[in-house]
Amino acid sequence: MSELLTGFTTLFTPWPFLYLVGGFLLGLFFGAIPGLTATLAIALLLPFTFGMEVVHALIMVMGIYMAGIYAGSITGITVNIPGAPSGAITSIDGHALMKQGHGAQALGLDAFASSVGGMIGAVVLMLLAQPISELALLFRTPDKFSLVLLAVVTVTVVARGPIWPAIIAMTCGLMISTVGIDPMVPVGRFDFDSYHLVEGIGLLPAVIGLFAVCELLVQASTPAHEMRGEAVARMPKLRHRDFVPSLAMIREIGPITYIKSSIIGVLIGMLPGGGASMASFIAYAEAKRSSRRPEEFGQGSHEGLAASESANNAMCGGAIIPLLTMGIPGDAVTAIIFGVLLIHGLVPGPGLLTDNAATIAPMFAALFVALFVASIFVLVSVILFGPFYMRLARINRGVLYAFIAMISMVGVYASSFSGFQMWMALAIGIFAFALRRFNYPVVPMLMGVILGPYLEEFLRRSLIVSKGDPLIFVTSPGSAGFLILTLVFVWLLRIRPGATG
Repeated sequence: MSELLTGFTTLFTPWPFLYLVGGFLLGLFFGAIPGLTATLAIALLLPFTFGMEVVHALIMVMGIYMAGIYAGSITGITVNIPGAPSGAITSIDGHALMKQGHGAQALGLDAFASSVGGMIGAVVLMLLAQPISELALLFRTPDKFSLVLLAVVTVTVVARGPIWPAIIAMTCGLMISTVGIDPMVPVGRFDFDSYHLVEGIGLLPAVIGLFAVCELLVQASTPAHEMRGEAVARMPKLRHRDFVPSLAMIREIGPITYIKSSIIGVLIGMLPGGGASMASFIAYAEAKRSSRRPEEFGQGSHEGLAASESANNAMCGGAIIPLLTMGIPGDAVTAIIFGVLLIHGLVPGPGLLTDNAATIAPMFAALFVALFVASIFVLVSVILFGPFYMRLARINRGVLYAFIAMISMVGVYASSFSGFQMWMALAIGIFAFALRRFNYPVVPMLMGVILGPYLEEFLRRSLIVSKGDPLIFVTSPGSAGFLILTLVFVWLLRIRPGATG
């Protein structure tokens, strides 16, 4: 407790607080614009941390992290182009509310859920870092495979429309993830003797293609009044207080949804490779399974929006737990935070929080407090900047699309320094546009690209350990539990009234 008080004292002094605010604003900018993710923002910040005090660097990174994960949903709600993969599921119900004329309501609920999730994640990080990290350490490779399989199956089952198009879309995503160097043997796969394809297809080009390029093609081929919806075209002038969610709406969603989704986010975040995308999808699926109104999901559900966003930002606290206590990054952002720590001579691992505790503990207490305060900033930001966010839907389509296309391609190039990846993003976007024309969902395809490498890696490692015996997946208690949970999800989600099918 004394360390936390020291952390609050450290944070609320002029320079650390300014670093937090600056990092938060930077995260908002990079997270909201497609292609410029929080990962890229922290990567660009990395060289500058050489000349910064370590506590200032960590505080600024926490601001970027929290804001970047949240901000991916801003453009997802307003123009249906999520700024980051984590905002993909939120854009489904958020943009539906936007077209119904409830954009301010959607943005307010989005920010409130992100804020609640972020605070719960930060509290868990403060209080339960060591016990939860020890639990994560017990997960064996078969358990991780079954968890990823659960995510793959769940995403496919909850997709809107018939099941077979969702299965085909997921399969396409898994196929894309296999292009490039084999993870176990140094040989190229499906590269057609092209040295460009040997590198594989990056996640960012896939995200930009599936959402930015595809959405630009869809909306450019749609008349303006149909694209925005009549409600958006008649949008009244909004005030700052319009973005504050009402107590009645929060009660309608219920505290159980926020708490349950946040816990899911923390648990998924602390597993290597989990990340915000997997957390939001699993929380969304669980919310739909337990909802009294599952038919509203995908049509503008407040509950679905709150579930996905609570899990998104709760994941931040969960992902930092294994980083600090075991030296295992939970996602791409924490992998870069790993680099920030190493630059300052701090080696993440079991001894980090115990060695030199007198100097280390106050420093990381400030990090924990910064994450908590940044989650409060999320709700404050939508009240301050909400009317500006809504103007994104009123901007001239030609100007907006040209800007998003330019930034998206710049983001792809900045992440890979490869002109080929830019062309690949364009090709994937055209392919996704064709899929949408035939009513195939795009989200399962994205999740196939994200989860495919983990699914393959954990499957092959498990079979190597068992010498090819697939029974390892049912003899391991954790793996068997996840497989049973997968079957339960399939059964419950496909037979409920209003379930997609």
